[in-house]
Amino acid sequence: MKLTIEAALCILARGACRTLLAATLNAMLAACDRASAQTAFTLPAPPFELPLLPPVSGSAWTVMIGAEGRYRPDFEGANHSAFSPVPIFSIRRAGSVEQFRSPRDNPSIALIDFGNFRAGPAGKFVPSRKAGDYAGLSGLGDVKAAFELGGFIEYFPVDWFRLRNETRGGFGGHQGVVSDFSADFIVPVTRAITVSAGPRFTWESTKAVAPYFNVDAAQAMATGLAMFDAKGGAHSAGAGAQVKYRINPQWEVHSYVEYDRLLGDAAKSPIVTARGSVNQMTVGIGASYSFDFKIR
Repeated sequence: MKLTIEAALCILARGACRTLLAATLNAMLAACDRASAQTAFTLPAPPFELPLLPPVSGSAWTVMIGAEGRYRPDFEGANHSAFSPVPIFSIRRAGSVEQFRSPRDNPSIALIDFGNFRAGPAGKFVPSRKAGDYAGLSGLGDVKAAFELGGFIEYFPVDWFRLRNETRGGFGGHQGVVSDFSADFIVPVTRAITVSAGPRFTWESTKAVAPYFNVDAAQAMATGLAMFDAKGGAHSAGAGAQVKYRINPQWEVHSYVEYDRLLGDAAKSPIVTARGSVNQMTVGIGASYSFDFKIR
């Protein structure tokens, strides 16, 4: 009799356990269903948005295109000059304040624009240097064309003064780094005429200087120049001045003069001391046209 009662109790206990387990599982599933039907957590909206990188689609941009004629040294360090055409290109967000442009500015896109501070990508094309084209390079090697890609930053502490830096890395003719610094004082003479001027400075790494100023053993034998292994560092310093005339909101013309004096190993290279000049002068005149477009 005792065994029969104990067996019955065990059967009841197992049944109760199975019932309790089933109820627990059903409760958990119901809770999951309710949780999935609701958003458990919502992040608050950001307190502000930075106007840095506008979406490409639907954005309006102002593009400046144009061309310059430059009378400049045949090659860097040369003592003879020649005329050459140079394109003008820049792009900024439509509606942003039009900013001053120097002839030293390379093609760039202002992706970050706070009015008095702008930044974005910039690039420069450096033509090939063929020894057979210039008497000053006779017996020296050719240098392939180079593309320099990097970025720029510029800042206006006040409306009439601009600071700008472009730092670019090269590939092709050189694989070095070039960093250009400039400052410009901007004086509006009339509503249409603006005069500007300021100092310039360029720093270059060894890989950017060497292809253009080295003289290796074979070249030394062919030219009679001393062997020279150019290193990087302070590369040039100078000043520039510009006059702009705005014809209307779209068109403007300008003329300028830029002077640079080579420094460091660029100035010490036999290519410069024996065949060229440390004094580099560029004179230019150009015109540009601005227009708006929208990317759909």
